[in-house]
Amino acid sequence: MSPAELETYLHAHIPLSRAMQVSVVQAAPEAVVLSAPLAPNINHRDTVFGGSASAVAILAAWSLLHTRLSAEGLASSLVIQRNTMSYGQPIVGSFTATAVAPDADAWQQFLRMFRRKGKARITVVSVLHFAGEVAGRLEGEFVALGMDQLT
Repeated sequence: MSPAELETYLHAHIPLSRAMQVSVVQAAPEAVVLSAPLAPNINHRDTVFGGSASAVAILAAWSLLHTRLSAEGLASSLVIQRNTMSYGQPIVGSFTATAVAPDADAWQQFLRMFRRKGKARITVVSVLHFAGEVAGRLEGEFVALGMDQLT
């Protein structure tokens, strides 16, 4: 899936991504990098609103899993179950969220469970960067449900 294809998908299926002006910098099974500007995500202190930062971090992690599952040819409904977000510094401009692939063993276990049971759970980390510095970190637990699990 190309960055343009992922961005089109996000804007069509997750309208908040369009409102936040999220763009896809990189979309590969190994890593997804999203970017967002300050203006549509600003708070009363002229910094990025914490909810926006968290949303972009979640979107990056979700997009990584979506990209990887698509590459495997697996249709699923992918949702976040829980997350922990930490903020290291205020963000006063455009920022990125980078989600990298889980380790190979965790991914293979996730795929085995998904193929066997039609659902699986995995943890993905997404790191926020601003001005070359780490500005935050999300650890999210996501659940993939096979299409037959949705009825």
